[in-house]
Amino acid sequence: MSTQTKALILFSGGQDSATCLAWALDRFDYVETVGFDYDQRHNIEMQCRMDVIGAFKAQFPHWADMIGPDHLVDLSALGAISETSLTRDQEIKLNQAGLPDTFVPGRNLIFLNFAAAVGYRRGITALVAGMCEADFSGYPDCRKDTLDAQMLAISLGMDKAFTLETPLMHISKAGAWTLAQSLGGKELVELVRTVTHTCYKGERGTLHDWGYGCAACPACDLRAKGWTEYASL
Repeated sequence: MSTQTKALILFSGGQDSATCLAWALDRFDYVETVGFDYDQRHNIEMQCRMDVIGAFKAQFPHWADMIGPDHLVDLSALGAISETSLTRDQEIKLNQAGLPDTFVPGRNLIFLNFAAAVGYRRGITALVAGMCEADFSGYPDCRKDTLDAQMLAISLGMDKAFTLETPLMHISKAGAWTLAQSLGGKELVELVRTVTHTCYKGERGTLHDWGYGCAACPACDLRAKGWTEYASL
């Protein structure tokens, strides 16, 4: 008898995590999702997470039974100690290191630790996440060598071999749109375009060609440029 393969997706409800969810559903027998509430400046991300999961189940019935429970972890302490424009009502600017101050120090490292803890309890050792170092804002905790080091520590610390799949690590934002199309056709692209949320300012009033957003923050800029390149292919 074959053993069912399982994965746990770090799931924010954004373009990248939605694409990773489709990628995981195409490769694993069963997936669960985990999100993190760290007192983000805009709560829209929390709502969009559930909207995206609901849209997946409604629009792709062959995946619906493969999607297991969603887990939400309270990491408000991270927001309390983070002086960033994602956790404070302040304009986005570059910090002293030359990074957008949307960078929340340690966020991805903390996310992976808590995801692994959830996975340990659920009997799932394969994690999937949307980090990318090919077309990103320069966050050091998105780099492959950072993530590899963290996963080694997690596996040693839990005495269990955890793995991390990052299907977007080496592809551009245009490549992420293309990957979504290859996984679920134009219907998935449209779901990603209209249901997911990426904008750092929480703007969902205007639907652009590439989706909702302020069209000015670094996240919108990357998403829009990727869409333009994808649409021209």
